[in-house]
Amino acid sequence: MVSVEKIDGTNYLVSLRPNSSLTGIYRIIFLGSIAFVCITIAIIFFIFGAYLILPFAGLELAVLFTAFYLSFKWSNKKEKIFISDEIVKIEKGTNKLEYQWEEFRTFTSFNIQKDKDKFMRLSFRSKGKDVYVGEFLNEEDKKILKECVSEIIDELNIKKY
Repeated sequence: MVSVEKIDGTNYLVSLRPNSSLTGIYRIIFLGSIAFVCITIAIIFFIFGAYLILPFAGLELAVLFTAFYLSFKWSNKKEKIFISDEIVKIEKGTNKLEYQWEEFRTFTSFNIQKDKDKFMRLSFRSKGKDVYVGEFLNEEDKKILKECVSEIIDELNIKKY
């Protein structure tokens, strides 16, 4: 998901997040309903004498909850790109700031590359270092990001002259 916010005349904030179909309370409802059905079936089999079903149902739920936890943690990734006349600043993290990069805009270029599988890779480059943005986005969102950043840069360049 790509959202662009114009803070003031020459300052822009581009926020990036992975697409997520389950958010908030719906995650708990979904996992709770799966757990309820699985435990109910396991208890019925336990009552009829299939004693090993119950521990394996618990193991199945543990694996399922671990997989969903990792998926939900991944879907909490966030990237913010601040673009102004003077600087380009990139912040990456989940619930806290894990990586920050800042450089003068005059020394920074916006690069668009295609890898061997024809997937788009977007980056800001300065002093020989590439900082990739939107790695978790799908191709459609990457195209939107490319267009938005290009428009912002063009608009800032026009205002400068």
